[in-house]
Amino acid sequence: MTQTPPRPAIDRERRANTPDEALSRLREQIGSVFLGDPEAIDAILRCLLARGHMLIEDVPGVGKTLLAHTVAASIDAEFGRIQLTPDLLPSDVVGVTVIDQESGEWHLRKGPIFANIVLADEINRTTPRTQSAMLEAMNDASVSIDGHVHELEQPFMVIATQNPYEFEGTYPLPENQLDRFLMRISVGYASPEAEAELLQVRPATTRLPEITPVISRDEVRTLQQAADEVSLDDALRTYIVELARATRDHPDVSVGISTRGAMALAQAARATALLDGRDYCTPDDILGNLTSVCAHRLFLHGGGDPSHSGTTRILDEVSRSVAVPE
Repeated sequence: MTQTPPRPAIDRERRANTPDEALSRLREQIGSVFLGDPEAIDAILRCLLARGHMLIEDVPGVGKTLLAHTVAASIDAEFGRIQLTPDLLPSDVVGVTVIDQESGEWHLRKGPIFANIVLADEINRTTPRTQSAMLEAMNDASVSIDGHVHELEQPFMVIATQNPYEFEGTYPLPENQLDRFLMRISVGYASPEAEAELLQVRPATTRLPEITPVISRDEVRTLQQAADEVSLDDALRTYIVELARATRDHPDVSVGISTRGAMALAQAARATALLDGRDYCTPDDILGNLTSVCAHRLFLHGGGDPSHSGTTRILDEVSRSVAVPE
């Protein structure tokens, strides 16, 4: 478990003055280090703008950690990494109160969850007890330690990873834990051209240490507020509700999209519009987020599909069966 020291102060001359400028700088800088699929960058930015948490489910070695670390470095944020293992305790995540032997006073020794961007590596390798220690933080942006509630500084985002092809020694995330993630994505392999460039530049060792913040934490909070204010008209709100209800009524689904899931889809749509430079949502903003926001919230009769092709298929059917607003 590690927490990085504070980053250098942001260069005021480089500070973005508009949402478009800020997001453009942020996207450009992350893309200069993470050479994988640009859609993964946009997805993590949408999640950040929507005040959500992200689950990256992919094979090892595709840049999940690098992507998370670059985001934290680019927004002048504290970065905390938790390598989750079967013997990890909840106190290793949230922290513990310790006594000062000289003064006799109790002090809080904060865990890595107190960072702004928290990478929870291989979250399905730790026990349900430790997994649940993150629930309050992810849901309420606060943690309880020895009966005292401690607020977490905004922006606060958990980026968790897991390998979908490992089953021995793992503890699959329960439904209520999965529902706390706004999005689940797969980073995927880089293009052949990008992969060849990676062999030459090795961005984790050559570019990442040189990253300086291009946007402050205050500006991130302003962008998140701007996303809240993006217009989502009545027809689109009704459209989201109809999509959610269609999953609940699907014969192959035991648990459909919850109300929290519908709210998450609405907020992801607003974040998408802001990232595209608009102050209003379109149906494409909703449909473009449907799989990443909702696939992990569906549970099928007879158990889940490790490849998630089942839930993706159902969402595709639902999206075609529900009329798109004009």
